[in-house]
Amino acid sequence: MLNLCDVKTMKALLEEAGFHFSKSKGQNFLIADWVPGRIAEESGADAASGVLEIGPGFGALTQQLCLRAGKVVAVEVDRSLRPVLDRTVGSFENLEILFADALQLDLADLTRERFAGLRPLACANLPYYITSPVLTKLLESKAFAAVTVMVQKEVAQRICAAPGTADYSAFTVFCQYHAIPEILFDVPPSCFLPQPKVTSAVLTLKTRTEPPCRITDEALFFRVVRAAFAQRRKTLPNALAAGFPEMTKDALTELIVSCGHKPTVRGETLSIPEFAALANRLAE
Repeated sequence: MLNLCDVKTMKALLEEAGFHFSKSKGQNFLIADWVPGRIAEESGADAASGVLEIGPGFGALTQQLCLRAGKVVAVEVDRSLRPVLDRTVGSFENLEILFADALQLDLADLTRERFAGLRPLACANLPYYITSPVLTKLLESKAFAAVTVMVQKEVAQRICAAPGTADYSAFTVFCQYHAIPEILFDVPPSCFLPQPKVTSAVLTLKTRTEPPCRITDEALFFRVVRAAFAQRRKTLPNALAAGFPEMTKDALTELIVSCGHKPTVRGETLSIPEFAALANRLAE
């Protein structure tokens, strides 16, 4: 079996295929063999699971997932990697490679069709520039038992942030509404070719089978959250007034106070249950 993290092997195969790294696609391939093995292990992949991998790249993580999972479907947007992946992971019978844009796929349909009878998981070494849209799509699909990804460390910290901290954001609330996130370990720039300028972190998100609290209207809940964070320096009444122009600031202030908050409260201090209580009162 090829050591897909060996730099000499990698450079030889990439040169043979005429492949050139693309900055626009955020391509950084792993050259530290402990990393893909640990990611695959942490993902929970086993013979009873089907794993969707987004962005297999050179195939180092793909290889480790194929050694563990019942089936792996790898989605790669860069068709120039076809001859490379044929050489690196093409011999695995439990692997299917789709050359497509993951953001354009119906992931719920894909998992139903490809992973019948298997526990669906998602795993990826995500390019930094598509981290948020891909995670959003994975979580909104409600198709996976868990999502394990390598992302920029500061993004992982933002996803796991607590209310009232500088990293807490609307994206934090979105991720924690859909899943329970946990940072597993850091991956330094030296583990990649070419080296990125930032440290990465591997994160697992165990998806919730039901919302963390009672929510009357999910769309309204997220509208409240987006409005609260759209203007962080403003108090919550002012922020919501901008996001809900159909309501007066006085009415919004009264609503916020009725939920047990001071009129000077800022949205970034509210927890998910507190946002839910506010949205539910608005729905009434």
